[in-house]
Amino acid sequence: MNFLFKRPAWELAIYSGIMVGVAYLPLHLGFFVYIGFIPLFHSWLNENSKTNLQSGYLFGLIYNIISNYWIGANSGAEFSVVIFSLISAVLYLSIFWGIAGIIIGKLREKNNCYIILPFLIVSLEWLRSFGPLGFPWGNLALTQTEYLPILQFIDYTGTYLITFLVILINVTLYNIICIGYLTVIHRTIFLSILFIFVIGGWLKIINYSSLADKIDIAIIQPNIDPNKKWDYSSRESTLRFMDSLYTTAISLEPDIILFPETALPTYLRLNNNVRKKLQSKVDLTGIPILIGTVDRLIGFNGEKTYYNSTMYLVPNKQYLMYDKIHLVPFAEYDLIPDMFFPLDKLNLNIDRGIFKGGNNYILFKFNNIMFSNLICYESSFPRYSREFVKNGAEFLMIQANDGWLGNSAGPYQHFEHARLRAIENRVPVVRSGNTGISGVILPTGEIQRKVPLGNELVFIETISLTNAGSFYSKHGDVFAALCFVIFLFIGPKNILKI
Repeated sequence: MNFLFKRPAWELAIYSGIMVGVAYLPLHLGFFVYIGFIPLFHSWLNENSKTNLQSGYLFGLIYNIISNYWIGANSGAEFSVVIFSLISAVLYLSIFWGIAGIIIGKLREKNNCYIILPFLIVSLEWLRSFGPLGFPWGNLALTQTEYLPILQFIDYTGTYLITFLVILINVTLYNIICIGYLTVIHRTIFLSILFIFVIGGWLKIINYSSLADKIDIAIIQPNIDPNKKWDYSSRESTLRFMDSLYTTAISLEPDIILFPETALPTYLRLNNNVRKKLQSKVDLTGIPILIGTVDRLIGFNGEKTYYNSTMYLVPNKQYLMYDKIHLVPFAEYDLIPDMFFPLDKLNLNIDRGIFKGGNNYILFKFNNIMFSNLICYESSFPRYSREFVKNGAEFLMIQANDGWLGNSAGPYQHFEHARLRAIENRVPVVRSGNTGISGVILPTGEIQRKVPLGNELVFIETISLTNAGSFYSKHGDVFAALCFVIFLFIGPKNILKI
C-alpha cells in the first residue's frame, strides 16, 4: 500500500476514477466504492490546491466516462450530437470534483479534513442536483441498490446519507491504513454506524407491512425500436401491433392498464380518430389506461410548442393530461438555442421542435386511490416523486423509453433510480419501459416483478398499497442542507476566500 501511495497524484486519480466508475451497474461491483476514494483522498491530503484541482478533475473525467458512457450510445440522434452530449456532460460533472480538490488543498493544513470530507462531498453532490444541468445520475447511492439494508434510512435523509456513509468509510479505512489503528471511541462509533445501517435496515425490511387495499395493474412492454416507431411506412402496422397488446392487457382483467412513454406514433390529443378508439375500449371494458404521448400546441403566431405527456383515459369521462416537468437537456430542448440545434438532428419522423416542460403536479384517481406518473428522465430526480407523494399520491407510475440507449448501462441504472424513489417515499412503483426494463418495486426497494431488457410482454401484478409518504417526502433534503451548513461551520471562517 505504501508503494501505491508513493505514486504521483494523477496516477492515484486514475486508480480512484476506475474503481468508482466500475461500481455503477451493470457490473455489480458496488462494493468498490467503499475503497475507491482512498487513493484520491491520499493525494488531496498531501498536495496543494493546484495539484488537487488537476487530480480531482482527472478523477471526475475517468469516473464519469466509465459510469455515464451510455450517454454516447443514444441511437436517436446523429453520432456527432451524442458524442457532443457525452463530452459536455463529462466535462461539466468533473468540475465539482476539481472544486472539492481545491477546497481540501486550502483546508488541509488548517483543519481536520478527515472530518470535513463527508460533509463536503455531500454538499457538492446536493448542489450539483440544481438547475437545468442537474444530474443525480452520478449520486453515489446509485451504486448501492443491490445492498438494500443500507438504503432503508433514506426515507429520512434522501440518498445523500449513502454518500455520507461511503465517504466516511473511505476516510476511516484510509486512517487505518495510514495510522495503523483507531482509538476505542472512533472504533466504537464506526462499528455502531455500520451495525445500525446493516441490522437496522434489515429489520426495517422484514417488518414493513402493507395495507389491505390492493390494485391490479397490467403493464405493457412492447419492445419497439424507437428509431422505427415514427417511420410513416410502418405507422399502421405499429398501431395494429399496439392494439393487439392492448387487447391482451384487457384480457387480464386489471384495474388499470399502463403503457410506456410515447406509446403510439401519433399525437393522441390531436388525433381524434385514434383517441376515440381508445376511449371506446375504455368505456366498453371499464378499465382506465395511462398512456404516454407527445402533444403539440400552436400559438397565435403559428409557433409550435411540444410536450412530452401522458394521457389518462377513464370510462365515460374527459381525459386528463400530465406534461413532463423536467426535460432532458440537449435531447428534448436546447439550453442555448441560438448556438446549438441538436434537436434538428434527431432521427424521428415527426416535427418535434423544442419541447417545453410542464409545471403542474397532476394527481390521477382510481376509485378512491390517488396516484401520479413520472415520465422517463424525471424519475431520476427525487424532488418530483417527493412532491407527488407529498400531494397525496399513494403509488407512482413510471413511463420510460430507454430504447434509444440499446443494451448499454443506461437502462439498468435508470431502473435502479426507481428503486431509490420507492424507498425514499415508501410507495410502490410501477414501471413500463418501451424496450424495458419494466417491473413493480415495493416500498422497501425489493423487486416484485422485473421484465428484462429487450423482451415483449404484457403482464399483470397486484400492488399492495401502504401508508405512503415519509419524513423525506414531507421535508425534502434537510440532511443535505444540514451537511452543507456543517461544512461551512467546520471549514474556514471565511469560506468566500477559498
